[in-house]
Amino acid sequence: MPDPLSEMLALVNARCLISGELRAGGEWAYRFRPDAPVKLDAVVRGSCWLIVDDGPPSRLVAGDAVVLNGVGTTVLCSDPRLRPAEATEIRASENDHRRLGSGDDVVIIGGHVDFDPAAASLFTSALPGVTHASAASTEAAEMRRLLEQIMAETASDHPGARFAIDQHAQLLLLQVLRIGLRGEAVSHPGWLRLLADPRLRPAVSLMHADPGRAWGLADLATAAGMSRSHFAHRFREVSGQPPLTYLSHWRVRLAERALRETDTTVAALAERLGYASESSFSHAFTRIAGVSPSRYRRRGRPSGPEAAISSRYHA
Repeated sequence: MPDPLSEMLALVNARCLISGELRAGGEWAYRFRPDAPVKLDAVVRGSCWLIVDDGPPSRLVAGDAVVLNGVGTTVLCSDPRLRPAEATEIRASENDHRRLGSGDDVVIIGGHVDFDPAAASLFTSALPGVTHASAASTEAAEMRRLLEQIMAETASDHPGARFAIDQHAQLLLLQVLRIGLRGEAVSHPGWLRLLADPRLRPAVSLMHADPGRAWGLADLATAAGMSRSHFAHRFREVSGQPPLTYLSHWRVRLAERALRETDTTVAALAERLGYASESSFSHAFTRIAGVSPSRYRRRGRPSGPEAAISSRYHA
């Protein structure tokens, strides 16, 4: 059976990149405005407070990591009562390392998640504003190991260090999402909550394993061990859409990737994805994607500054 979470991350081409480091001590507070939709922060040493969009402060300790999705402002501080310095008031070194207060009692690394822009909404719409992976979780030891490796590679001049850092960051993102899959962070309907539901996962895995098959509601309900009515109701409640609508959208997302990355014909895609004809596939694709398959292919992958999203510890 395929791993739906891995497939989803591959479909949106999610890549976590470490882009900065903050060292602080004593009394300090720092406000920044992420310029990427999704950002990751992890505490390597010490502890601090996190305030998102002027909401209530949350305590972060060494080994904690957070994924921030679509937030406006973020404050990291030693005391929530302090007035935060703005990003423009703090000088950064060439490699985007920043220092606040006195000493380095607290070390935080920051990064951002890049996506294929055409599929980014599939990822961002599923995540809450803040996903907190606690150092007290069962995955804490693995997160600490990844953070230690990121710091070691950052401090080294070994060949391939940048590549190694990005690989460890990718695994760190995966650990945070795994924790989110079974935690309270997954509260609203979407694919992340769907993958967190152990009763529905077998049906989702079947659709991902063979998207071209003419799946019926009875087949999927049987895989989930439910009646058709119970399965349909639960699937819609968890994912936000009926099971066969989810399947149609998944087929179109696969088709979008194939149209961007391969020379597969529209007719071949229609057959592979279970449509009776090229015209029926084109109609379904246009209804979901908003443009025809041929026009989508001509439009191609975005290029230029809008294709690359970067976020650092400054606005």
